[in-house]
Amino acid sequence: MDDLILNLDFAAPERRQKKEPGSQKHRSFVRRRRELERRGVLRHKQLPPAAPGRPRRARPRRSGAKPPKENGTAGPVPQSQTGSVGKARGAAGSAPLVPQNPARSKEKAQGAAGSAPLVPQNGSTGPGAPAQSKGKAQGAAGSAPLVPQNPAQSKRKAQGTAGSAPPAPHKLVAMDCEMVGTGPGGRCSALARCSVVSYEGDVLYDRFVRPEEPVVDYRTRWSGVRPRHMATAAPFRAARQQVLKILAGKVVVGHAIHNDFKALHYCHPKALTRDTSQIPLLNRRAGFPENVAISLKRLTKALLNQDIQVGKGGHSSVEDARATMELYKVVEEEWEQHLQQNPEQK
Repeated sequence: MDDLILNLDFAAPERRQKKEPGSQKHRSFVRRRRELERRGVLRHKQLPPAAPGRPRRARPRRSGAKPPKENGTAGPVPQSQTGSVGKARGAAGSAPLVPQNPARSKEKAQGAAGSAPLVPQNGSTGPGAPAQSKGKAQGAAGSAPLVPQNPAQSKRKAQGTAGSAPPAPHKLVAMDCEMVGTGPGGRCSALARCSVVSYEGDVLYDRFVRPEEPVVDYRTRWSGVRPRHMATAAPFRAARQQVLKILAGKVVVGHAIHNDFKALHYCHPKALTRDTSQIPLLNRRAGFPENVAISLKRLTKALLNQDIQVGKGGHSSVEDARATMELYKVVEEEWEQHLQQNPEQK
């Protein structure tokens, strides 16, 4: 029997390529879309819907392109973040929300977690945080508020509640002037001596002053000025300049002080002036009518039991200034409290 020769081919048969469904125009469209997907030029909304259970592959986004609107936010994604965003989408299978404002997203996340963080007024935290922010936090928790930030303001409020304190001693001076007569008949008063003393009675200034006009009447019986005093007297302008430097910013105490200011050709602030002839408390303490101007000599005798302006040598402006300061001290606290409660009387 002749041998049989079998020619067997064990290679896998070639599979015939399946014919794509659809018309030629549809197949051309599918091939074109795949090419565009490979290049990554298709927009997210133009991609075909993902199959269930199969993650959608994220395509890289061109720089400058606007992301899809999510929760009402839209805007360009920086180029440096495009790759990382695409990787995150590919790993999670969905497109995460990229917040435009990190701080705002952080606040939303804290609000969603149920915690309301305390945001300081100037952004600082820790033990050195401002008292205002700390006070608000304590007020929300029901604790007592902190001390006000401005110590000077709180001190003034405390003084206004418990009574205003009088001016500091170094801010108080007393002044008295002696005048002579100039002009026709010596009827015009001109400065001839000026004395300024401190709160303790120390002499800060005491000089005879030579008027700019000729002296007609020296009024020695009251002023104590004599012609020999004019030989060494200081010129009016120089004396006035020195006196005003001492009075600047001070509370000036005097008796009928407006006459002294007039002789100096000067007007001191009313709030810094204390006229002992216009303080009703002094008259009340001395037993005089409140609305009557009582002389310095009578007030000093009644309240201080001192005799001033005695003899025929004339008045001493230093003695009168010291007596005026002592009278002011008698009613200092009460008078200053009264002025604080009635600012219009200053």
